[in-house]
Amino acid sequence: MSSASEEAGLSPQERATLEEYQRVIGVPFRNIGLLRRALVHRSYLNENPDFPVGSNERLEFLGDAVLGFIIAEHLYEKYPDLTEGELTALRAALVKSSTLARFAKRLDLGDYIYLGRGEAESGGRARQPILASGLEALIGAIYLDRGIEEARHFILQFSADEILAIEQGELPKDFKSRLQELAQAELRLTPVYETVAATGPDHAKEFVVEVRVGGNALAQGTGRSKQIAEQEAARQALENWSKTSPQT
Repeated sequence: MSSASEEAGLSPQERATLEEYQRVIGVPFRNIGLLRRALVHRSYLNENPDFPVGSNERLEFLGDAVLGFIIAEHLYEKYPDLTEGELTALRAALVKSSTLARFAKRLDLGDYIYLGRGEAESGGRARQPILASGLEALIGAIYLDRGIEEARHFILQFSADEILAIEQGELPKDFKSRLQELAQAELRLTPVYETVAATGPDHAKEFVVEVRVGGNALAQGTGRSKQIAEQEAARQALENWSKTSPQT
């Protein structure tokens, strides 16, 4: 994809706005048209069908993959003693929509995204899915324009606070929250977690936790703390939900 095609139809006002946003995010683009595409929501194209570039959805797809890889690599290197299940739970917490949307707000992404008038008037500039997908598209654009190292620097600066919370023992509740929402929506029941085993010395215990819904055991999880084991149990339960299909 050439710079010329990306920058087609870029007005002086658009260029000035995009140059301003580069300063906001701290990333100078070689191809400013890539930054523009990262900010184009499909609702804008619905109202402006002759706009010279497409939506940010393909960049969002790429950015999601880049984000997942960089976070996984970082966690793998930073936490050599964590299991696959523990790493999966932590990665999920770092790439969830609420985390991405929170950072997108810090970057004022909602002020710069191209939105259709109806979407904007209904509060789209503050809507979590739009902000999260816009940030992923921005990551994709940074990767294509500046390479993996710039993308890594950009990603790790906003994940730093979340990683610090993890190091301080504030394990995110992503999988447990999702399982609770699912169980309450479909069965009107709340998952119950029970520690069924704890092995090893006090300084290196491993816990096994079982999650039940309505008396039915859905899954077990292991971890170096009860919190991590509960997260892993919830993750496994979510994967097994369609096969388990607990009934009241």
